[in-house]
Amino acid sequence: MGSPEFALPILSSLAKSYHVVGVITQPDRASGRGRELKSPPVKTLALELNIPIMQPEKLRAPEAMEQLRAWAPDLIVVAAFGQILKKDVLDLPRYGCINVHASLLPRWRGAAPINAAILAGDEETGVTIMQMDVGLDTGPMLARKSIRIKPDDTTGSVLQTLSTLGADLLIETLPEYISGKLTAQPQPAEGATYAPMLKKEDGLLDFTRPAVELERRVRAMNPWPGAWFEWNGNPLKVMRASVVSVEKGPVSGSRLIVEGRPAVLSADGVLILDEIQPAGKKIMSGKSFLSGARDWA
Repeated sequence: MGSPEFALPILSSLAKSYHVVGVITQPDRASGRGRELKSPPVKTLALELNIPIMQPEKLRAPEAMEQLRAWAPDLIVVAAFGQILKKDVLDLPRYGCINVHASLLPRWRGAAPINAAILAGDEETGVTIMQMDVGLDTGPMLARKSIRIKPDDTTGSVLQTLSTLGADLLIETLPEYISGKLTAQPQPAEGATYAPMLKKEDGLLDFTRPAVELERRVRAMNPWPGAWFEWNGNPLKVMRASVVSVEKGPVSGSRLIVEGRPAVLSADGVLILDEIQPAGKKIMSGKSFLSGARDWA
């Protein structure tokens, strides 16, 4: 069970090592300006692999549960599926349900763990293979592996690393888990945090905040929902930014030009806009943007 790109290496690895009886993913959704239906990445890969697919709006629907029982899976693997599994699903496979979660549990349970780790300034993150229970990412852990978060990492770059790491760790873990040699360990009671699902407004840059925090938000919201602020009545997306310390001016949010690049004064410094995307245009460097935005400062 999975939907986004994070789940692709996991499905691919499982298909090479085991018989995958079926894939459950989210329904196709309208996307883009034309509102054309777009399939989840996992569906596209499952079609290439000739694996049966189910796309229920709600997994608890009778027809979805009937199909799941007909598949009679020995084990269900979940990777960013996007729906909560009820007890009747958790109890269906004889080896239960396990989840590949993109954090070092119990830190950052929930829907957006990578974004939350970057936004909080965490120095490391990782993946956890866990047995699922009725709670939200609260089940006992089978394996964990960590990575360092680099200063220029975005959610997109970390996701790519963790998806491959998670697939490798899953394939390493499954034989001992299925054979009963591996005993799951309860999550520590201390250090649990929650990463809620993101909304578009989470990308809004508040220039009354410290510059370092703003730079982290730019990286945490890349690629979605994107960091942005309003300029000339339209959203201006910030794809990449850096921080410099300067003597504070009179008003946070004042627009400047620093070293030939657009910049904005924050609570304690300056956020330089290294790469941006004006409304209706392609991504461009800050210097290129200034050539057509003479009223910037």
